[in-house]
Amino acid sequence: MISLSPAAPRLAKLTALSVGVAFLVTACGGTSTPSSTETTTSASGISCPAPGAAPGSTSKAGAGGAVPPATTVTETPLKLGSLLPTTGSLAFLGPPEIAGVNLGIKEVNDAGGVLGKPVEVIHRDSGDTKTDIATQSTSALLGQGVSAIIGAASSGVSKTVINQITGAGVIQFSPANTSPDFTTWDDKGLYWRTAPSDVLQGKVLGNYMATCGAQTVGMIVLNDAYGTGLASNVKSAFEAAGGKVVAEELFNEGDSQFSSQVDKVIAAKPDAIALITFDQAKSIVPLMTGKGVKPTQMFLVDGNTSDYSKDFQAGTLKGAQGTIPGTFAKDAFKKKLLAIDPALKDYSYAGESYDAVNLIALATEAAKSTSGVEIAKQLKAVSESGEKCTDFASCVTLLRNGKDIDYDGQSGPVTFSDAGDPTEAYIGIYEYQDDNKYAPSKEEFGKL
Repeated sequence: MISLSPAAPRLAKLTALSVGVAFLVTACGGTSTPSSTETTTSASGISCPAPGAAPGSTSKAGAGGAVPPATTVTETPLKLGSLLPTTGSLAFLGPPEIAGVNLGIKEVNDAGGVLGKPVEVIHRDSGDTKTDIATQSTSALLGQGVSAIIGAASSGVSKTVINQITGAGVIQFSPANTSPDFTTWDDKGLYWRTAPSDVLQGKVLGNYMATCGAQTVGMIVLNDAYGTGLASNVKSAFEAAGGKVVAEELFNEGDSQFSSQVDKVIAAKPDAIALITFDQAKSIVPLMTGKGVKPTQMFLVDGNTSDYSKDFQAGTLKGAQGTIPGTFAKDAFKKKLLAIDPALKDYSYAGESYDAVNLIALATEAAKSTSGVEIAKQLKAVSESGEKCTDFASCVTLLRNGKDIDYDGQSGPVTFSDAGDPTEAYIGIYEYQDDNKYAPSKEEFGKL
């Protein structure tokens, strides 16, 4: 992995950072306030709040009817690239992200395209930090004249290509990067993301474990930008809530043996264990359950909250919980995604990927240009302080009628900061069932 230091020009944007988190319960009816009679799990002093009723969408379409023709027609069609994982430790995230991109492209083109021309997309694999696939894919995409690249999923991978992309005057727009480092990166205003910083996911997970009654926590952490950044925020939140982190064991990408880390964490006898990993969880979970750790003591994160129905015996993860940034995928959106990819089984970051396409397309219309630099200047504007709209057709109709828009998408309200981060977002909490598949439990909304 190439190690790059975030530069100072955007550092001041963190100085006023504060995080507010409001609990929103979803799934079965109830309130956000835990009580002695409302529990979903119970082990080693852990008793998490029960799930509640899923909130409906508060968004509204901004316009209806036929989409008016573009007022400006470009000679150069908008061309997007994707840099998403089809191999490597985050390959399970590739299908939903790619489906989200393709659905967005389809709907944009069904509405007549951008600036009078269909949008083109070129997909390339990002791999992971054990390979140089991302650099090769980025070079290929830049060579084909893309205005923006959607990806990478891994923060560590993005760090190896962000300077290459933004240095070429091209937008890098990640649907899944959560490392706080990108908030202060010297990216020339060209790095954007729809996934919130791990300042938020970490605060939610740390507070949630405390809400479940855990007084001590052990952590097994991937030693990269994503893992250590998230772990730091989890620890800060948990300790601020009165808990204590009693063990924090690191491992490196490419490691295949985790017995030492597991043994040290278990020896500390924590109430709860946070697994901040990628697909290494497939090896770590059996080691833990084999030594008596109950699944209800396990808390996963977006890097490993996945379908394990083919990996473990039934019941292995029953009651374990995981966090994924973004609101729960709604049934109508899932149906559209399945029409794009009928084999889809996971929806993580599909909404963020779909929103990335729409936001780039709308900013291109607002900029009346397919230049990456000019598009970037309009991304914040189309995400805030205008008439609410939730899809490309309704939003572009408003734009072409001279209206200011505020795009609210499948991932949530978005609303970018000057640093290209979402300033408000949902974090979904999921609970594993007997088949080792996860189901929505509750959502928490927070502001950065």
